[in-house]
Amino acid sequence: MDPVLIIERLGDQLRGMRQQRGMTLIELAERAGITRQKLAEMEKGKPTVSMFFYAKVIAAMSSEVKIVPARKPTFEELREVFK
Repeated sequence: MDPVLIIERLGDQLRGMRQQRGMTLIELAERAGITRQKLAEMEKGKPTVSMFFYAKVIAAMSSEVKIVPARKPTFEELREVFK
């Protein structure tokens, strides 16, 4: 699997968790002790962000990282892509 895709997915998950908690970029950035710009870069999946920043944000949301094996998409998922 492409490492850049993994970083993009992590950014998407962080954004989703933040939004589910009803937090703004500014609120979460302040709680994590980072800048809003850095958090925005993370959510966009920029590959230059240090893992330390990811750890700060994840900790600020009282969450943890779980690594799971990648799975192949189902036929139905692929069908949606090629519509």
